[in-house]
Amino acid sequence: MAKIAYYPGNTARAASMEVEDCIVPLCKTLGIELIEIPKASSDGGNIISQASPKLQHSLVARNLALAEQKSIDIMTTCATSHAIMCDTADIIASDSVYASQLNNLISLTSGIEYLGESKSRHLLHYLVEEIGLDKISAAVINPIKLNVAGYYGSNMQREGACGDDDAFLPNYLEQLINALGGVPIDYELKCQSVGAPALLTLEGTAMAMTAAVLADAKQNGADIMVSACTISHSNLDSYQSRAGKLTGKDTAMPVVHLAELVAFSLGHYPDRFAQLRTRALIIGS
Repeated sequence: MAKIAYYPGNTARAASMEVEDCIVPLCKTLGIELIEIPKASSDGGNIISQASPKLQHSLVARNLALAEQKSIDIMTTCATSHAIMCDTADIIASDSVYASQLNNLISLTSGIEYLGESKSRHLLHYLVEEIGLDKISAAVINPIKLNVAGYYGSNMQREGACGDDDAFLPNYLEQLINALGGVPIDYELKCQSVGAPALLTLEGTAMAMTAAVLADAKQNGADIMVSACTISHSNLDSYQSRAGKLTGKDTAMPVVHLAELVAFSLGHYPDRFAQLRTRALIIGS
């Protein structure tokens, strides 16, 4: 059984409990043992960094060091959290002086240091690269059988944060959707930001960005959208109605997180999967 540390991010255990519901059963089905990180903290969500980049990097380095103590990598379901961890790991690897400053801080508070051995893995990359599409496909009980728009977002689509996927023309989500029995939909804005977490300060801009992504996917024939980011998922799902009203675009579409879609296809929560199908039929019409 594969072992990896688990980091839920900032929203999975608060605003997006549906993601937390699904991650454990899907991993158990695929033979992934999730190791909880004791006393892990927020990664700052790219909000703390606006006031103190060093504080955010210190928080992230401490989380990575906690996983490193167990000699395992760390996995998250959130593209934003993944990108934040990759950014900190890259900076520490490239700047030894700054790395020493960060390690001094976390050593003083927690008695540990980050040596750069443990890396961040996003759920999408881990499933495709480590578990394998053939194994996932063989485990499917409920084929999706819907036109699915994969949403990557902008955060993990850069060199060093997208695994072995293409940073500019990613296709891991599309490959996974195929393996789950769905039909991947190609649309232009699958990597565009939806403005999270700018929603807190620039609502109009964030809603316009959110509406553009949803409308583009729907115009290209998507029945549902699957998001690889828990923070962006909130914009796409909870705020899609407001985004539509503010922009006049057709944004009505069921949105699920990647962990949910995989769990549903593997036979978990069939009642919620049935509701998803119903929502797709009603909203799509």
